[in-house]
Amino acid sequence: MIYREIKGDLFKAPTDFYLAHCISADYKLGAGIAVQFDKRYNMRSKLNRIGYVGYPQVLLIDDVFNLITKEKYYHKPAHLTMCVVLMDMCRICKEKEINKIAMPKIGCGLDRLQWGKVSQMIKDVFKDMDIEIRIYYQ
Repeated sequence: MIYREIKGDLFKAPTDFYLAHCISADYKLGAGIAVQFDKRYNMRSKLNRIGYVGYPQVLLIDDVFNLITKEKYYHKPAHLTMCVVLMDMCRICKEKEINKIAMPKIGCGLDRLQWGKVSQMIKDVFKDMDIEIRIYYQ
């Protein structure tokens, strides 16, 4: 695994990278970086067509991993829930032979998880994969 943290705009990541971000199971996408995903990908509409799937869950839509880490937009996820969605994303990457992912510091903005713990989870979950993971931050 190649893991890098890069100061810059997630949406300027190379086009061969899949993107990932956290959302709630109610698909509100009304705050934080989720708003940009909705604007750029019409994500809320695509998610609503799928319907409710619960959480923790990962929905891959186009080239975007939607990591569902909480039931409602106003809830806060747990580190355990984050670990579950990361393992599911890893499984999907193996199945679909995805080897490049770019994401923000997931779960650590509005959701207030501790980046040190989340970063270590990412490294632990993906450590045995041939994958490049880029974390973008401002």
